Amino acid sequence: MPDIHPASPARLPGAGVIAVTVLAPFAAGYFLSYLFRTANVVIAPNLAHDLGLSAAELGLLTSIYFIVFAAFQIPLGILLDRFGPRRVQASLLVFAAAGAGLFAVGEGFLAVAAGRGLIGLGVSGCLMAAIKANVQWWPREKLPLVNGIVGACGSIGALSATVPVELALHLVGWRTVFVVLAAATAALAAATLIVVPERDAGARSTGGGVRGQLRDMAQIYGNGYFWRICIMVFVHSSAFLGYQTLWMGPWLRDVAGMGAAEAAETLLWFNGGMAVGVISIGAVSERLQRVGVRPLAVICVAFVGSIATQAMLAFGHTALALPLCIAFGYFGSASLLVYAVLGQTFPARLAGRVNTAQNMMIFAGAFAAQWGIGAIINLWPPVAEGRYLPEAHQAAFLTMIALELAAMAWFLIAPYRPPAVDKDVPAAR
Repeated sequence: MPDIHPASPARLPGAGVIAVTVLAPFAAGYFLSYLFRTANVVIAPNLAHDLGLSAAELGLLTSIYFIVFAAFQIPLGILLDRFGPRRVQASLLVFAAAGAGLFAVGEGFLAVAAGRGLIGLGVSGCLMAAIKANVQWWPREKLPLVNGIVGACGSIGALSATVPVELALHLVGWRTVFVVLAAATAALAAATLIVVPERDAGARSTGGGVRGQLRDMAQIYGNGYFWRICIMVFVHSSAFLGYQTLWMGPWLRDVAGMGAAEAAETLLWFNGGMAVGVISIGAVSERLQRVGVRPLAVICVAFVGSIATQAMLAFGHTALALPLCIAFGYFGSASLLVYAVLGQTFPARLAGRVNTAQNMMIFAGAFAAQWGIGAIINLWPPVAEGRYLPEAHQAAFLTMIALELAAMAWFLIAPYRPPAVDKDVPAAR
């Protein structure tokens, strides 16, 4: 099947119209997705207190979002390529709204965990739907920039999950916060159906039935280029998401000695660093492509910066906690560039499936990292008021750094030159 990509500018609305009717609604979805993903880093002490959770149980409850999110990525890719991002996004957001409502009213661990799982399912398509829509509506050379704009909206969602959630927590409590989020999510589902235009049928892939879908998936998973970058990105993103969405808050409290309000403010700066990163790194990558520097090189440089930052956090440089958190958010945001790399390499008809294949790895890893970090910390006895020893946090950080270094080393020494996926895909160099 030939590669299908956005038609010539004469056949499409202007960039301003596309930005308002396509980019903005999907970016709003990613805002909500990241807000849901990150809110637990602030409300974690309240959840642990109200539900009587240990560190490992808290990690498990929060990470349920990630495992459900990851498990749905493969069917999500098929649905996006078959039905288009508009309909898939609107349908899934209904599940997220229901999950937020259940999370708000759940009285026991199982009910709240089920709500968290429904949220993970419901927002599992927010980034992938946005990237699929960007592939359909924007020129390839614009993908690093427009994907970066979507990522920036996610960062704003993460920002909203820090000081604003901390303030709301004191005013109305975490349950009311999730009631409001449920209503906002339902409203966005309706708005997506109303505002987003439907791309012509030629921009979607029927995949030739089940056999064609399986053949396309085999092309993706059998491609060496995909695996060469997938492992490195998934390990780094797992560590980044594990700390951003849960464990950075406890580190600031237990190691840096911050109170709840100061930790929330520092996390605001952490996510501010991410917001700046996704825009600036995407823009720099777009410009560097003009002189022959590929986005993959930018990813590698940023990952080195991220690992160096984590090492300083691991060894307790608490006097630099604020700038290190900003740097961690900034460099960690470079993972978003992988979707531009894949979008530029694979045919547009496979965009949904190849990006969700990568995303599945990232969020399965985030589940393992978030739970695993809690399990490592749990090896040391908790101290007063549910706090954890600095040695426990250091062991968890060093474990994740070792895994990231191993994954990057494997990427750098990989000896093969993978073949092209099909005639429309250039071989990796």
